[in-house]
Amino acid sequence: MLEPTFIKQLRSCKNVLIVGAGGGFDVFAGLPLFFALREAGVGVHLANLSFSFRHGEISGRSFGPNVVEVNARSTGNDYYFPEGYLAKWLSRKRMDQPIYCIRVKPVADIVKSYQRLQEHLKFDMMVLVDGGVDSLMRGDESRIGTPLEDMMSLAAALQIDVPKQLLCLGLGAETDVCHLYALETVAHLIKANAFLGGLMLSPDMPEVQNFVEATQFVFHEMRGYESVICSSIMSALEGHFGDHHRTRRTIGAELWINPLMLLYLAFDVTKVTENVLYFNDLAGCATIEQVRALIREFRDKTPIRKLPTFPMR
Repeated sequence: MLEPTFIKQLRSCKNVLIVGAGGGFDVFAGLPLFFALREAGVGVHLANLSFSFRHGEISGRSFGPNVVEVNARSTGNDYYFPEGYLAKWLSRKRMDQPIYCIRVKPVADIVKSYQRLQEHLKFDMMVLVDGGVDSLMRGDESRIGTPLEDMMSLAAALQIDVPKQLLCLGLGAETDVCHLYALETVAHLIKANAFLGGLMLSPDMPEVQNFVEATQFVFHEMRGYESVICSSIMSALEGHFGDHHRTRRTIGAELWINPLMLLYLAFDVTKVTENVLYFNDLAGCATIEQVRALIREFRDKTPIRKLPTFPMR
């Protein structure tokens, strides 16, 4: 009880790679864990399936054609470069740490990117981080979010020969996910012995305070491009509830800020993918568009589960 299974696994590692699985700001959801492992003396590294490449090239040491090591001196797009601004914040705090930006490519290329990083970093554990919970969805729920990048990251991670965890933070933060179904899906995963435990973040934790400070710094540098998920998590840390808006990006949407957003939920990657109904068909996809079409066609042909009886909307 005093040490959840996923923490026990991590503390026994020499080198951990924390990877933002779904792109954007997903790596930021792994920052509390990053700071905690660093303080505990565990070697820990940060990587992100990066949308920054969509806004221009990034300067830094390359590891193959699709991985760039970003540090405080790296340059990218001034308006959208979360990894670069995070590296600058870490440097200012005397925690110089590169962030490895992985270009969004088909699964086979992501595998090669992970392999390059394993050769360089010698990590013995991968933690794929999802801001939100759409990486858990089976596919037959009424709303499943944006699972494209998450599924490609999970599919690629399965081909890397180290233990792997999936860590979710921000339950309730996604406006395109039915969170009643998300809870039901978590129940399916618990039944399948895929759940590795969890813990709840609180505002008094030094790791959480560092997460908030780093994220606020990046938001200031990227005004207008703030992460909706991270904004919602910080609102929950401040004790807000319901339709509270921290960024103009969410105006017009109805938010459900709630304390469950502060839960780290950890899962076995292999068992999560076994629960995704269309996952096995991803092996035949050679392009990103084929993955997108596969998910769309699955949704078109699959009966959506009836809303379970539960006193929550």
